[in-house]
Amino acid sequence: MSYADFHRRSITDRDAFWAEQATLIDWHRPFTQVCDYSNPPFAKWFVGGQTNLCHNAVDRHVATRGAQNALIWVSTEVDKEVVYSFAELHAEVQRTAAMLLELGVKAGDRVLIYMPMIPEAVFAMLACTRIGALHSVVFGGFASVSLASRIDDAEPTVIVSADAGSRGGKVVAYKPLLDEAIRLAKHKPAKVLLVDRGLSPMERVAGRDVDYAPLRDRHMAAQVPCTWVESTHPSYTLYTSGTTGKPKGVQRDTGGYAVALAASMKHIFLGAPGETYFSTSDIGWVVGHSYIVYGPLIAGMATILYEGLPIRPDAGIWWSLVEKYKVTSMFSAPTAVRVLKKQDPAYLQKYDLSSLKALFLAGEPLDEPTAKWIAEAIGRPIVDNYWQTETGWPILTICNGVEPAPSKFGSPGKPVYGYDVKLIDENTGQELTGANQKGVVAIEGPLPPGCMQTVWRDDARFVNTYWKSIPGRLVYSTFDWGIRDEDGYFFILGRTDDVINVAGHRLGTREIEESISSHPAVAEVAVVGVADPLKGQVAMAFAVLKDPSKAATPADALKLEGEIMKTVDEQLGAVARPARVRFVTVLPKTRSGKLLRRAIQAVCEGRDPGDLTTIEDPSALQQVKDLIAQR
Repeated sequence: MSYADFHRRSITDRDAFWAEQATLIDWHRPFTQVCDYSNPPFAKWFVGGQTNLCHNAVDRHVATRGAQNALIWVSTEVDKEVVYSFAELHAEVQRTAAMLLELGVKAGDRVLIYMPMIPEAVFAMLACTRIGALHSVVFGGFASVSLASRIDDAEPTVIVSADAGSRGGKVVAYKPLLDEAIRLAKHKPAKVLLVDRGLSPMERVAGRDVDYAPLRDRHMAAQVPCTWVESTHPSYTLYTSGTTGKPKGVQRDTGGYAVALAASMKHIFLGAPGETYFSTSDIGWVVGHSYIVYGPLIAGMATILYEGLPIRPDAGIWWSLVEKYKVTSMFSAPTAVRVLKKQDPAYLQKYDLSSLKALFLAGEPLDEPTAKWIAEAIGRPIVDNYWQTETGWPILTICNGVEPAPSKFGSPGKPVYGYDVKLIDENTGQELTGANQKGVVAIEGPLPPGCMQTVWRDDARFVNTYWKSIPGRLVYSTFDWGIRDEDGYFFILGRTDDVINVAGHRLGTREIEESISSHPAVAEVAVVGVADPLKGQVAMAFAVLKDPSKAATPADALKLEGEIMKTVDEQLGAVARPARVRFVTVLPKTRSGKLLRRAIQAVCEGRDPGDLTTIEDPSALQQVKDLIAQR
């Protein structure tokens, strides 16, 4: 079947299509209805069915591949490498489940997980879904105020944490941040379960804090059966990063999510049982949930859990793991590729990458220069994909598992099966059907299996935020601009609120960034719209150079700035030319690698940059402040 037919059938014969995909997982009780969309925009998938996420990820594989690698933990921070087979993972998850039950966790309760990238974090996630509890993973190292707001929203019975994480060889103490967060929070968890890694001293709170190791020792022979839950039973909540006000808890179901992930491993990520998957993300983000923990394990694959940086001990570390563990599918982010782009290219030639079917990239727009560079450097297919925390799995990509198709540099691809993707005029609500027309990327309901059910405890916010932003249409807005070319490939042009309106011309930051990135001196760039009394807004660019010496003197910087502006003139026209191109050594980013464009824009406009708890390097924003002060 051609991919076009495959996708069409998923929309026009939806129930039959998803009933077939549902055979990829185990059901304790068969579902009686594929999709209940009687109360739009709320969709219920596989109604009446009972299943369990942990069973599908772990238990069902033990009999046939118990000795096969399941979880491979590699930490270049503490120089450890531990491999768990499916049988060993099964045993550890049952021990952790028994521990949570002893601490009072019941089906439907929440468990907040505030952990570094260690195996116990994965055990805790799987143990929660095993017993029907909801996990809420918060990115490790989140500052106390942000953590407290998530504690108050999730109201966890138990928090699972650790003494510390490590990044770049520097210990990040978690326990003091957690203690302060609990002090600030209105909701107080009954128990805090603590993994002591020996990295940082911990003060225990009597009666509340429980040490992981001795409690685990008491449950070495634990046998905790899976709790079968309704398909629509929530599996977890995950808070969207970068939101203002109260964080939005994205609520995910159980059966729809399991089916969506199982199908995506087959049709998108080319995964097969017995192979190895390597996602370089963090479990605190949606990619870590879907494609470090659940997706690969559901597919019967080994999954690599990596704690460390992509350039430590050297820029070959990731590729050495590809060779050692015969990784077949790898998932990373454009930011990480740009980091590697600045390293010695010899590291990319040093290892045997022949096992790798493709490198998948997502998390932010993939610019064409970066895509071309990594494709040539590793000699393997590069497959971009576009999605969101809210959807849980890709919206746009190339589904090579259905029908191999060429990628287009700069495009994440075409709509994935199950997604009825439209381009909508934001003012009129009309669908744009022509080629190269710019509109809001939107999805006609129902959202396919695996997408968010609602905002945790706030159905009204789910409807008002995602479904009512486009006049006259009940469609899910991604809040991203996009165009579709004559071949049906989509190009994402940036957030609808990242559009720059220069003298009446609407310009996506993505377009300008891609143009600037094509200059051979530029490694990375961020473009923001800054208020201007004459033009309404002007574009301001901040660029990281491959070789900083090229802007060592004011004269050198001015010359290079002129060259870059000329590049933009030639590629996009003078209207897109930035007012200034400033050179910095590092761009302000979150610890997950996302550019803090809002903060850059605020500094440029003399405003308070707001919540910076997720910033990786505070000195990066200071560089921007200092440059603005010089103007």
